[in-house]
Amino acid sequence: MDLQPGVRAQHIDTDRITMHVLEAGPADGVPVVFVHGNLSTGRFYEHVLTALPPGVRGIAPDMRGFGRSDPAPLDATRGIADWADDVHALVRTLGIDAPPHLVGWSTGGAAIAYYAMERPVASLTLIDPVSPYGYGGTFADGTPCQPDFAGSGGGTANPEVVRRIAEGDASAESPFSIRNVLNAFYFAPTHREPPEREDLLVAEILLTVTGDTNYPGDSVPSDNWPGVAPGTTGILNALSPKYCNWTGIVDVDPKPPVLWTYGSADLVVADDSPLEFGTLGAQGVVPGWPGAAAYPAQPMVAQTREVLERYAAAGGSVRIEEFEGAGHAPMFDAKDKWLAAFKEFLGTTIG
Repeated sequence: MDLQPGVRAQHIDTDRITMHVLEAGPADGVPVVFVHGNLSTGRFYEHVLTALPPGVRGIAPDMRGFGRSDPAPLDATRGIADWADDVHALVRTLGIDAPPHLVGWSTGGAAIAYYAMERPVASLTLIDPVSPYGYGGTFADGTPCQPDFAGSGGGTANPEVVRRIAEGDASAESPFSIRNVLNAFYFAPTHREPPEREDLLVAEILLTVTGDTNYPGDSVPSDNWPGVAPGTTGILNALSPKYCNWTGIVDVDPKPPVLWTYGSADLVVADDSPLEFGTLGAQGVVPGWPGAAAYPAQPMVAQTREVLERYAAAGGSVRIEEFEGAGHAPMFDAKDKWLAAFKEFLGTTIG
């Protein structure tokens, strides 16, 4: 593996799964664990690991079913707790006794919130996190639009994207090729990674284990619009509001300081995401939409803001950084600004 200078890789056997892990910085440094999102790997943080302050130990694992870690199944009925428990198992195996600093992007944001609801952490950095009420089919207060949470879960994935990932399609021949998905949804339209780095990121995504137990997960038919409801295994079901809920962060005591960073042009986690069925129905892409009163676009950013406002009102420290024009991955398309905000925040939490 051709890694950037200062970054090292190894496989680590925990008491749950074997994880492929990137590290940078001194082994006795302040531990900061970076948890990637859906359809990505720890290498999406590689350029961040090389920019960490002296004395910081950066740790970026591949989560189960992604990258080079075990293709272990994911129990969606626990929400994203399998990921949180895997991170904790890694922390224990590495001999880290002090509460770690956690960084989570997208799905990883929900995972580190789950971690913090069960265990002490030093700080939380959220990067465009999945809503505290999960992904897809909820009203602003988190109640489901349909009683069976139809419109969320494994059946909502585009089957052509899944097929092309399974077949290892690294081309740009189709809008559903992961290379085009990467550039359309991960980054702002104005951003493009250098060709060799883009190739690397595409190759990392193509390591994703596809199927009912990983990506996207299983599904069940529904009599409610849009006709599909969440199953019980795999990552998209784990993110369904039927199972995923990290609003319990408000009640954590003691409360770690939180940095919430997000791109203003994010299309994945947004108040009107074109990947969410409330938006797709309103646009006429999916027929039979019951209307905004019955099935509105999920206000994902507003939901996160409301929960973090309650966290602050309950005594927590919350810093918010919006990056104008950035997409779903501001550590790429607003790299310098994101790194500056993160390092400043980290500096205030480690003294």
